[in-house]
Amino acid sequence: MSTKRAIQDSIELKQKILKDKQLYSQIETLASQIAVNLKKGGKVYFCGNGGSAADAQHLAAELSGRYYYDRPPLAAEALHVNTSYLTAVANDYSYDEIYARLFKAFGRTNDVLIGLSTSGNSTNVIRAFEEAKKQGVYTVAFTGETGGKMKGLVDMIYQIPSQDTPRIQEVHMLLGHSLCELVEQKMFPKDV
Repeated sequence: MSTKRAIQDSIELKQKILKDKQLYSQIETLASQIAVNLKKGGKVYFCGNGGSAADAQHLAAELSGRYYYDRPPLAAEALHVNTSYLTAVANDYSYDEIYARLFKAFGRTNDVLIGLSTSGNSTNVIRAFEEAKKQGVYTVAFTGETGGKMKGLVDMIYQIPSQDTPRIQEVHMLLGHSLCELVEQKMFPKDV
């Protein structure tokens, strides 16, 4: 694929998203839910694999650091950042259990768990959602077109209308950045 074709495909997918009014409403609803949960002492956890893990870590940093302006940090973390834990649990139990086991230790009722998976079928993210549901945690999936096995498992799902992994991930980050901006505004209202 040429660079020009990749850019054109990205633009076309984003134009589809731009026309999806329900998506705007969902992002607003999720931002409000996260703000309510943070105010109750909850945390926002992110998880994913490969590029989605990098995106998860990036979004957690936007909330725990800052997005557009200086303000107090928000409690957000990507579940994969402790490599000693990750490799020990993958070795001693299973890679499928890395997020569920950690979430079992740290997850609380007012938390929000956001999982990124372009296929919607990442077993370790699904297992984290299953553990989170046992604890009454609000769960959100960012997936590709079909939603995979995550569809019907989570409280909210963003199904990006594509099967092209890089394009899906680009939209995940676009929506993730929009979400971070809205959460920041809701937690620390300011004219910017």
